[in-house]
Amino acid sequence: MPSTDNRPPAIFLMGPTASGKTALAFALADAFPCDLLGVDSAQVYRGMDVGTAKPDAATLARYPHRLIDLRDPSEPYSAADFREDALREMQAVSAAGRIPLLVGGTGLYFRALERGLSDLPRADPALRASLAAEAADVGWSGMHARLAGLDPVAAARIRPGDAQRIQRALEVIAVSGRPLSEQQGGVRARLPWRVLKLALLPRDRGVLHARIAQRFDAMLAGGLLDELARLRARGDLDPDLPSMRAVGYRQGWDHLDGHATREHFRELGIFATRQLAKRQLTWLRTELDALTPDPDDVGVASHVRTTVAAFLGA
Repeated sequence: MPSTDNRPPAIFLMGPTASGKTALAFALADAFPCDLLGVDSAQVYRGMDVGTAKPDAATLARYPHRLIDLRDPSEPYSAADFREDALREMQAVSAAGRIPLLVGGTGLYFRALERGLSDLPRADPALRASLAAEAADVGWSGMHARLAGLDPVAAARIRPGDAQRIQRALEVIAVSGRPLSEQQGGVRARLPWRVLKLALLPRDRGVLHARIAQRFDAMLAGGLLDELARLRARGDLDPDLPSMRAVGYRQGWDHLDGHATREHFRELGIFATRQLAKRQLTWLRTELDALTPDPDDVGVASHVRTTVAAFLGA
């Protein structure tokens, strides 16, 4: 029976790092009139190419991506910024008679886009700088303890090492005078697209871990540390910036400071990437309305193309 939903179609292609999202997105772009939109909190930064597995120039010429290279690494970029940018780009894609294909692993961005965001205070650069300076003295675990005293509900949801979310929660409290947990939630606007959600869920965690190690080694061979050294040499970046807290860059910063050998840096980078993938998988399992193909299944690309064809023909 034909669908009675007249909203234009869009596709969310989600998955943990190194799960094969990009290759599958290219296969879908070859088969359907899709435009690719990145959903990656690190690829939004210019000059961070190797360590974010950003497609190279030749690939981007064949498969243009929207929503990458949006900010300088010295600048903040939030889920609210992403939602605003994504809605604008999706409108442009749909107006051209094409299908927005959003691909990436940043669950917060997907969730902000689909469900909307609470009306929280805007970022305050001066206050953020003050909080970062305080964290340099007491550590982010100390800042987490402070948050627990001000907003225990938010603190219970935020890991003690998640500097960005701790900083944001304390910022919201300082600006508004109210706990973050009291301000989250509320009425969400309906996304003006009908969405097919595909979440790549590898059944064999060992295979995923092997790919993570191989990809990290490829980044090292491709010049990850040289890229980071160039960024550091600018003089306006520091390891507490959201851009520099990205996996690989954060560990590389310590290595270039002499706090870790190259081999230890490699081990830390691979471990951090595995932990990221674990968090991504945990989030993806909460997306109960998503189809969950195993990217390691034989014929997965053909199966997904069939699924997309049926969705578009609905």
